[in-house]
Amino acid sequence: QVQLVESGGGLVQAGDSLRLSCAASGRTFSSYVMGWFRQAPGKEREFVAAISWSGERTYYADSVKGRFTISRDNAKNTVYLQMNSLKPEDTAVYYCAAERGMIITATPRAYDYWGQGTQVTVSS
Repeated sequence: QVQLVESGGGLVQAGDSLRLSCAASGRTFSSYVMGWFRQAPGKEREFVAAISWSGERTYYADSVKGRFTISRDNAKNTVYLQMNSLKPEDTAVYYCAAERGMIITATPRAYDYWGQGTQVTVSS
């Protein structure tokens, strides 16, 4: 069992930066693929980024590539999402998720554990 708690969301202006954190419980954090997803009002949950258990491999949605960076610190059981050059269309609730498999995937149903989410609002 893994529990995930996101933090770092807030209200910012377009062009600003935010760093989201996701703290995980459990001793097996380092064996999980970790992902970030987001959901805007009236829209389906969409993939943002994912990272392998070692941190060596990452995968991004085209919409955030070059602006967002996912990273992890296995010693701290934490995964991060650095978001730069934020746009109003990035406004959403951001969720982190953990997957027990070894494959980095953008498919939400592949992930086994989810956090409660943190709101990110970008004003124009």
